[in-house]
Amino acid sequence: MQRILDTDIYALTDEGLSAGRSTIEVVDAMLKAGIKVLQYREKDKKAGAMLEECVVLRRMTREAGCTFIVNDHVDIAMLVDADGVHVGQEDIPVEDVRRLIGPGKIIGLSTHSPEQCRDAIARGADYIGVGPIFATKTKKDVCAPVGYDYLEYVVNNHDVPHVAIGGIKLHNVADVVRHGARCCALVSEIVGAADIGAMVARLRAEIASAR
Repeated sequence: MQRILDTDIYALTDEGLSAGRSTIEVVDAMLKAGIKVLQYREKDKKAGAMLEECVVLRRMTREAGCTFIVNDHVDIAMLVDADGVHVGQEDIPVEDVRRLIGPGKIIGLSTHSPEQCRDAIARGADYIGVGPIFATKTKKDVCAPVGYDYLEYVVNNHDVPHVAIGGIKLHNVADVVRHGARCCALVSEIVGAADIGAMVARLRAEIASAR
């Protein structure tokens, strides 16, 4: 789990926002840019197609030394031997995911309030998503933005690894870091960039400037 904290950017896939490029192509650019944590999140694909992609991505991420997390689909994560699974509040409960994937894998849980944070810790989540910090259009069933108050609550009251997520862009990532985030999750800002490597470098410069 320490690997989550040892990086600055937690990247997610979304082929619909990838400017006509395939997820494989986009991930290849991400890995060449030095991304060390990748979540496969494709909401509009069939399970068979997702499995095929994840087989390839597991090989790519393993070769690059990148932690590979699968969103929601515990079965696909198990089939490709992903490093872990990320689930939401209405998905399979953390303790049941643990029964399936075993003690050696990572489980992340999206949280939106102090109560959900405490519950995630009690249930044994290895890390939590904290957000959405800002309004986001990358998810259809997203809740209202939580702003910086919840992020600061987590930073000041718990030592659980956490990833700030939701509407984080180049223009606001430094401010998110100033409010305590050690790792920031981004989707559209990276996958939609014309030059993914250059965007990752610019994001890292912004993050470093705020620390």
